[in-house]
Amino acid sequence: MTPTTTIHGMVERCRAGSYPAAVAKLRSGWVVMGERQVLIGYCLLLPDPVVPHLNALPPELRGQFLSDMALVGDALLIVTAALRINYAMFGNVEPALHAHIFPRNGSEPEATRAAQPWALDWNAAPVYSDDLHGDLKRRLAARLQP
Repeated sequence: MTPTTTIHGMVERCRAGSYPAAVAKLRSGWVVMGERQVLIGYCLLLPDPVVPHLNALPPELRGQFLSDMALVGDALLIVTAALRINYAMFGNVEPALHAHIFPRNGSEPEATRAAQPWALDWNAAPVYSDDLHGDLKRRLAARLQP
């Protein structure tokens, strides 16, 4: 079956064990490192199975997805020593539920410290690689294990 969105394709690759940025499988879906590490530790939570948007989930699964999203934030606070976590769900470009989870820290440049993540220079951000970010990914995965 051909994926209908990038999110579908990412989930298929996570299931197959072939997505290098996959961090962990949670009850509601998959945690993956963001393709561009615009803020180091940036992750996404992808539902499994994929649905169009949060309101397409039954209430109990919706609650689990939101709880898992916060769980990823809790783990990121610890492994990145972040000051806070920014969460975002849109689905306008990729019409499938996914949550963006961004650790924010005090070492960010003052000029962009209060900016929302889409105002940052994504083209200048390092692409996720195991060489650069693998240790962080492994520490995050360890925090997310039951």
